[in-house]
Amino acid sequence: MNIAEKLSSLYRSYGYRQYKMNKFEEYDLYARNKDFLLSSRIISFTDTNGKLMALKPDVTLSIIKNSSDDPDTVQRMYYNENVYRVSKGTGTFKENLQTGLECIGRIDDYCIFETIMLAGLSLSEISEDYVLDISDLDIIPYILKRLDLPAEAKEQIVSFIENKNIHDLTKLCERYQVPEEGVKAVSDLISAYGKPEDVIQKLRNIPEVYMDTEALDKLTKISVALDKELPGKINIDFSVMSDIKYYNGFIFKGFIAEVPTAVLTGGQYDNLLSVMGRKTRGLGFAVYMDTLEDLSRNEKTLDADVLLLYGESTNPGKLFSEAAALRSQGKSVVLQRSVPEDGRFGEVRSIG
Repeated sequence: MNIAEKLSSLYRSYGYRQYKMNKFEEYDLYARNKDFLLSSRIISFTDTNGKLMALKPDVTLSIIKNSSDDPDTVQRMYYNENVYRVSKGTGTFKENLQTGLECIGRIDDYCIFETIMLAGLSLSEISEDYVLDISDLDIIPYILKRLDLPAEAKEQIVSFIENKNIHDLTKLCERYQVPEEGVKAVSDLISAYGKPEDVIQKLRNIPEVYMDTEALDKLTKISVALDKELPGKINIDFSVMSDIKYYNGFIFKGFIAEVPTAVLTGGQYDNLLSVMGRKTRGLGFAVYMDTLEDLSRNEKTLDADVLLLYGESTNPGKLFSEAAALRSQGKSVVLQRSVPEDGRFGEVRSIG
């Protein structure tokens, strides 16, 4: 079973149903929300009816468009879909498999916990050596609002938080004469990284005037519960950022030791739903299967459990019966006259 199949099985066990979409979607859907996409470059074409279409660069937008706007229920969907995006390595368009899930509707604390939990479990299906970094975008704007700075300066501070740049943060705050306790509040936020209980304790020491205590209580409840279920795998890291025009609340990134970049990203996107005129709330995540290509190539997967070697005069019926008996035991079987040079088999048997 490959990674995508394992993840699909995991999501189905939690009651998620598969969402399937066409390769094409109306271009206008993506054009209106270009800032939400990882790349603004979209492959488009004119359909035979004159309508401008696009090869899908994203799945979330399509799910939102085709889901019901019911704020009283929760819709749980997972997907295995190819998306078409510009490759970071070559700068050319590439078709990539993306696996993930979306939870849309009446999102409560349990929904948030379950989704982030499934992100962690997804990583564990890929590698035992993984970590899930989580952040809370409700806390950061609260602090920035109380610093009483122009919008441009706040954008710079967001960049400093993302890059853990305390040095330039301090210089900017000096320029705008930010009170010392305000500078310390943001500096403490930047340096707050690690296990939930340790980070929460540090955040509790930030003066209440700079801290959204309601958001902090929620972060405490959910992150500590996650750490209990996935011990040693959860970190709080406020450098995990996303565009607050679309995202809010919890956001997260997943890493495995074998890959240098994030293989999973996700978060709450209530703001995106609002921009699209929806009353519902939503969150989800995606596993970027293209980042796992090298990992998949290195896996020593078998071509078959059993290689049956046979001679020229062997009876075809006998060959079929021997193979059928093995397949009835749940084994995969391939028949060859000789062993392939690059073949990978659990065992090799000969039939006279």
